[in-house]
Amino acid sequence: MTIFSRAVLVIASLLTGIAVAQPVVMRISHQVPPAHHMTKLLEGFAVDVKQRTNGQVEVQLFGSEQLAKAGENFPAVAKGNIEAAMSVNFQWGTTIPEMSATLIPYFLTDVEKIKRFPASEARKFLDQKLEQRGVVSVAWLYITRESIFTSSKKPLIALDDFKGVKIRGLNSLTDNALSAVGAAPSAMPGSEVYQALQSGVLDAGLTDLSAAYSRKYYEVQKYGTVTPFFTIFFHMYVNPAWWAKLKPEYRAAIEAAAAKAEQEAFPVTEATAAAALKDLQTKGMTIHVQTPREQQAWKVAMQKPVMDAFLKSAPTDGPKIIELLQKL
Repeated sequence: MTIFSRAVLVIASLLTGIAVAQPVVMRISHQVPPAHHMTKLLEGFAVDVKQRTNGQVEVQLFGSEQLAKAGENFPAVAKGNIEAAMSVNFQWGTTIPEMSATLIPYFLTDVEKIKRFPASEARKFLDQKLEQRGVVSVAWLYITRESIFTSSKKPLIALDDFKGVKIRGLNSLTDNALSAVGAAPSAMPGSEVYQALQSGVLDAGLTDLSAAYSRKYYEVQKYGTVTPFFTIFFHMYVNPAWWAKLKPEYRAAIEAAAAKAEQEAFPVTEATAAAALKDLQTKGMTIHVQTPREQQAWKVAMQKPVMDAFLKSAPTDGPKIIELLQKL
């Protein structure tokens, strides 16, 4: 063998080694901005996966809809255009209506019950629904249970305060609660609410407590009523074909890092909500935190209309997920 031939073989061997050493890339598409506490949780998840795989799996985060719009994440992952994505559980809408069960007012808002969800039969049931739709569920990150009803003219405390109020709704399901107390809900993306409140298109807003601060509602709203209205998760799912091709030890590492992130989400989310409440007060908003009696009054008026609408939207398996969530 000539010197040239040996050199070619050495170079080829080196190139093969380099190719083998390239890490597996896991791109995660999501909609929240860098300052959101979910982004911080995902950053920790990325570091954890890298450590557990000795750098052989590289998690790349694409927030603020850089790779795909929120509604495009599911088809992009199912088709394999993106390895993974994060979606708000209720964004599945009529595709998987059971995913919206956590939006029923005052149904799953006790933090101890929420903590039991990631390891529950209810979670497994929803994971099966996701698998049937062509994605593999990996993690459920608890993001909020503290909502704030903001207003400019008067605080929304008694149920009668809602009558005739033009308020930002969330979707057609939760709007049933607002309509039941005489409000006029109008669903719109969170990014459009500030201008609607500022211009008077809306009288009041409904959003996550921390989002009210990050979106500067305090500039256009004077009052806020804080209540554990419903619970929202961001859940992570991956492309099945990509997942199946991963080495078993890589899948195990990702699952372990995901489980850790799920647990870390609880203190981070609760602390973020507490800080946001103080920040809104510092900015001049008059904040009212509901008493247990007030929560019960709102529950009596608002829960049943949403529960009825939910069961109508999911006639086959809606009762099953309700039963499983009640067991938490």
